[in-house]
Parts: sequence; structure tokens; C-alpha cells
Amino acid sequence: MTDNTESEDIIAKLNSETAKIEWSKLQTFFAMGKTIYVSHKLDLIQVAHALSKDDKPTFESWMEQEQIANVSDEQAEAWIESDILVWAVVVEPWVLVQPIVD
Repeated sequence: MTDNTESEDIIAKLNSETAKIEWSKLQTFFAMGKTIYVSHKLDLIQVAHALSKDDKPTFESWMEQEQIANVSDEQAEAWIESDILVWAVVVEPWVLVQPIVD
């Protein structure tokens, strides 16, 4: 299997496992420190793919640009209060979340 085919398979798998979910249903993962915020400026699947490949340079760049970060207490509280929906995908042990922007 070529690297390109393998990447395409991983991306297809991640895409099929991505779902809309209420933030309130992810509180257990947040409490364990396992939720990562992904800016709406990024493609959630591309971020998940980079994480699955342990692409540290790309992740560090996104972190420096504040496009990804651990979900903060302030974000979590605001999201609970507004009962938001997020796009979520699991890249064990992490849950990547991207608030749905209207």
C-alpha cells in the first residue's frame, strides 16, 4: 500500500467517524483533559489526520497561530451555557471538537 493510499484510507475512516454532538455529552472527556479545540478556519479532518500521523511541526504551527488548543475551562463553561453543537472526531486518546458556526 502506498503512503498516498494509506492517507486516503485514514482520511476516509476519520470522515466516516465524524459527527455532530452536543458539547454537554463530551464532559467526561473534557474532565480528563482529552478535548482539543479546532478553529473553524481549519479542516477538522485534516487536523485529525495530522494528529494520527503525529505531525508535530504542523500541530505546533497551528498551536502558535491559536488555531488548536486544549479546550479551556472558559470555553467549556460558555459552551455548556449555550448548549452548543460541535463537530467531533476521536483520534485516541483525544477528542477533537470544532464548534459549529452558523
